[in-house]
Amino acid sequence: MDVEPLLSLRYSDVGFTLTSIMTVKSAPVAGTELSFEATLENWAEGLDYCAVPVPAKITDTLGTHGAVLVMARVNESAPFKVSLFPVGGGRHYIRIKAKVRKETGTKTDDTVLMRITVLDRADVTYPADLLAALRAAAATKDFKALPPGRQNFIIRRIDESVKPETRQKRIHEAVVEAQRAKTKSAPKR
Repeated sequence: MDVEPLLSLRYSDVGFTLTSIMTVKSAPVAGTELSFEATLENWAEGLDYCAVPVPAKITDTLGTHGAVLVMARVNESAPFKVSLFPVGGGRHYIRIKAKVRKETGTKTDDTVLMRITVLDRADVTYPADLLAALRAAAATKDFKALPPGRQNFIIRRIDESVKPETRQKRIHEAVVEAQRAKTKSAPKR
């Protein structure tokens, strides 16, 4: 959740007093559906890394300057999970992978229609092969102790793997991260 300062001016018998009160903004509501048009931008010269800017009006509606997990569609693409990533100044971008750009026939500088649905970060769906690997390493509990946003990021990377060997490598990395987290949280002797 974001915290926003609110200044208050109060009058008392000793004069005016300026106080600062912190107000907490609400988290984005899961299920919120939004759409907008934006221009596909190249984010890294010489690399195939494209993103679209999220209009300030959409960020304001979401009520946060942090990352937001969404299900997105570009034009008529298949839905895909992605996070709106913050870039400072209360702005977000959405990365559009090459697979989606190829599916929609879009390229840098094209205007695209973005449709997003806010997802609940706490709602984590575990792939069967990841759960099997975590069970085999006795690391299921440790993985599930990671913050939901981190779990979703790791699972999204696994699910986006194109090659089976890449998927296996990322599953192994997830198990190692869970074991590392267990080691960090273990009581010191």
